[in-house]
Amino acid sequence: MNELLLAAAGLIVLMVAIGLARILLGSNDVERLMAVQLLGTGGIAALLLIAQATNVPGVEDVALGLALLAAFASIAFINLLDVDQGDAEA
Repeated sequence: MNELLLAAAGLIVLMVAIGLARILLGSNDVERLMAVQLLGTGGIAALLLIAQATNVPGVEDVALGLALLAAFASIAFINLLDVDQGDAEA
């Protein structure tokens, strides 16, 4: 069972890596924002699967911290988009 959880975590990390490439090569800001959301969600999911498979204490806390940082990163990115669009309209 633990091998299955670790394999699922590896697959999620692979998807996160593809999302990182999408951030670097994204054509517009909305695609980049969605890729940032994917990075946060995928990282949290991979950490929770690894925590369940390995029974290492504290990994759940790291996943919760990453969830908090991902939410703040999304808010900051949206605020940055709003500022850029306000400059373009003026």
